[in-house]
Amino acid sequence: MKRIGIIGAGRFGSVLAESLCEAGVEVTVVDRDRTAVRNLMELGARAVEGDATQARTLEDAGFAECDVAVVAVGSNIEVSTMATANCKEIGVPSVVSKATSELHGKILKRIGADSVIYPDRDSAHRLARTLASKGSIDLLELSEGFTIAEIDVLEDWRGKTLAEADIRRKTGITVLCLRRLADNPEKPREVVMPGPDEMLRPEDKLIVFGSTKQLDELG
Repeated sequence: MKRIGIIGAGRFGSVLAESLCEAGVEVTVVDRDRTAVRNLMELGARAVEGDATQARTLEDAGFAECDVAVVAVGSNIEVSTMATANCKEIGVPSVVSKATSELHGKILKRIGADSVIYPDRDSAHRLARTLASKGSIDLLELSEGFTIAEIDVLEDWRGKTLAEADIRRKTGITVLCLRRLADNPEKPREVVMPGPDEMLRPEDKLIVFGSTKQLDELG
């Protein structure tokens, strides 16, 4: 089961935690507010009262074992940046941090955030779907209801050509390109524009276009 850690139980963090719990994801939340912590525990999350600017707090809460950490505190830049840095320090594989401005986002990227989001309440639900999905990694909403996403190669598609997988007819999504591991593991993934005879490898990442509903159904 996927483990997601959330720092901050404000409006965005609470909606995200609730959505993830409903999706069957194991959720751990850290917040200073005792009432918010208690409310999230009632929803099924593992919630801990504590100060996320202290790396020890996150370690004690089990964040080092999380697959993803979401720093959902945006209004307090100091807490946001310190919590992001602490998550990276204790070895969380992927850190998603909430920003309130472009400058804030640049700072978060500089200190190690893997992804930066500029969310409102509705995007908390979208982020929950992304994190809970087995394949979808990153979303770019082009217009309401339509998205470009990076997804894993599903088990049914592995070892098949793009034509054999017949992804567009079966799912409605369009494969735009794929990102493939380079021969030299030290180098970034290579972008491949696949033809119908391109064999899909298990470790490939597909960049696809489709409706939010179609992408949700892949999970």
